[in-house]
Amino acid sequence: MTVTSRFEGRDIARIAVFAALIIALGLVGPIPGPVGVPITAQTLGVMLAGAVLGWRNAAAAVLVVVVLTAVGLPVLAGGRGGLGVFVGPTAGYLLGWIPGAAVVGLIAHAGRCFAWWRVAVGAVVGGIGVIYAIGVPVQALVMGLPLGDALVASAVFLPGDLIKAAVATVLAVALHRAYPVAFPRRTPQPALQAAGE
Repeated sequence: MTVTSRFEGRDIARIAVFAALIIALGLVGPIPGPVGVPITAQTLGVMLAGAVLGWRNAAAAVLVVVVLTAVGLPVLAGGRGGLGVFVGPTAGYLLGWIPGAAVVGLIAHAGRCFAWWRVAVGAVVGGIGVIYAIGVPVQALVMGLPLGDALVASAVFLPGDLIKAAVATVLAVALHRAYPVAFPRRTPQPALQAAGE
């Protein structure tokens, strides 16, 4: 099966736009965080991709960024790229973006209507929880740290990630109100279809 038979042209365009957005957010220099830890903006793009595109297209958009990183393009924060990124302490976080974006999308689009609280839960569970669940063990392995120590070291980024989850929620809700066609089409539930007949 070809890529175009799985993804419509509209899907491919939106995947490309969000891959570009994630890359562009990497160009934003680290922002001083609330506890003195710098915050990078790319995970905001991952959360937004899930909230806007849904699970499948969001995972595809992030996969494009990961592939571009692997071929050596400097698409990550700080101009990083290349295979060396995948053996460093942040490799798990980068790979965690793919399932993280998918989980954001699954939760954000789970109901019959788009709700801000589902976006917020998705951003926290997928955009933080899933990424940390993959990133922290890989960081511990690469750095030779006990898992608990790696978790404590990573916890300093949590306030910044919570801020990004809040920003992603606000932006996704505002975009849905202003331009709902950017979001996946919702199929009517069987009961609703029967009522409309």
